[in-house]
Amino acid sequence: MASRTHKIDSAIRVVRFGGASDVPLDWREALLVWERAGIPHVLVTVIEALGSTPRGAGAKMVVRADAQSGSIGGGNLEFEACATARRLLAEGAHEPVTEKVLLGPDLGQCCGGGATLFFEPMGRPAVALALFGAGHVGRALVRVLDGTGIRVIWIDSRPDGFPEALPDGVSAVTASDPAAEVDMLPGGCHTLVMTHSHDIDYAVLSSILRRGGFASVGLIGSETKWARFRRRLVDAGIPKEKIDAVMCPIGLPGVGGKKPAEIAIATAARLLQGKPESAG
Repeated sequence: MASRTHKIDSAIRVVRFGGASDVPLDWREALLVWERAGIPHVLVTVIEALGSTPRGAGAKMVVRADAQSGSIGGGNLEFEACATARRLLAEGAHEPVTEKVLLGPDLGQCCGGGATLFFEPMGRPAVALALFGAGHVGRALVRVLDGTGIRVIWIDSRPDGFPEALPDGVSAVTASDPAAEVDMLPGGCHTLVMTHSHDIDYAVLSSILRRGGFASVGLIGSETKWARFRRRLVDAGIPKEKIDAVMCPIGLPGVGGKKPAEIAIATAARLLQGKPESAG
């Protein structure tokens, strides 16, 4: 199972991908593995090479947020291509992009040639869920969603919060500041907040509402908890229409009960209501 650790200032961030082993050396294998695991990636192809270039037309590599497989020749050309691919991933791009690069004037390389690169975003599911919290309900929900085609970005602050084995399509992010992860989420995804701490819940929820652009926002909790959160959000200047859009309690009305598995089933049912029939 692949794992990447990043230290940003004082924050620690560890990412694991379910169903994804060590990064495959062959780009063809990477395409299969990352597609099956629901990991967004970009296929980069040299479609034209003129003059002196590191690799000829047809060279390929696959780039995801924290790794790459294959090569288009290394050097500044490959470095800049990876940066472009990751920018497309961060923007949630769906359409392919073509770029023409002159190795000398644009990249400062001694090669006098040029290359045309074709970037194809892939692996982005029709439905994605950012799930904050790896407690009993979070774990039950991940189990229920396994096999539905919904990609889950699972976030928790506790190093031992996640199970050792993750289903395909699930990426587990251990982050000392879960609220800071909101800015890294793909636009248009669903969000559910159910951490072990009311303070963390509020910090995450307020970050979600300030950013906006999500398919739905859900908060686990009682009417008392939501009333308290609502007052704090109003006092913080969050627009009323954004607060009113929060689902609390979560789950499809009339489905389930108070047990973690029951809450998970009701929540999954609500998510699946808006899932396109062609997805997954």
